Amino acid sequence: MARPKSDDKRNAILAAAARVIAEQGGSATTARIAKEARVAEGTLFTYFANKDDLLNQLYLDLKSGLRDVMLHGYPLDAPLRERAHHAWNAYVDWGISRPAERRAMARLTLSERITDASRKTGSDAFAPISAAIQEAAALGKLRDYPAPFVGAIMNSLAETTMDFVAHYPDDADRYRAAGFEAFWNAIAGG
Repeated sequence: MARPKSDDKRNAILAAAARVIAEQGGSATTARIAKEARVAEGTLFTYFANKDDLLNQLYLDLKSGLRDVMLHGYPLDAPLRERAHHAWNAYVDWGISRPAERRAMARLTLSERITDASRKTGSDAFAPISAAIQEAAALGKLRDYPAPFVGAIMNSLAETTMDFVAHYPDDADRYRAAGFEAFWNAIAGG
């Protein structure tokens, strides 16, 4: 009889995969990931059918974790700028506190191994934020950019902000605020 799968082992494999993908990108091997997770490579394949399955599950796991952080305390009924500011700060704080996950997500986002279905599921997780952007654009409060483009602008400026905060932690508040202002001006037109 097969032993039941352990959430702890699955999570250890995903955490190891995030670290290894952050370091090595797409060239990371399942053997290296298994070694980092301190499991046999065969055990890895007990939890994930193949490397592509592992990468897609990692992508979704990272997106889910980011979503949980960004939507925690999300002020659903607040003015758009306040909602955007909340999402911004949560995203920047997440990236600063989880550098390996941040880097792994950036690499996976560019990977051709991530399926369209995984990308859609990952994007759908941020529905409240996307809905606010679409609603504001329809009301003429934001530039009429597609939500994925707004997300890409946010990501680019947040990455720059995270880099500056990491290099200049004494000026973290200044860079976080300046990054948000740049993002807001880009999507709201000033």
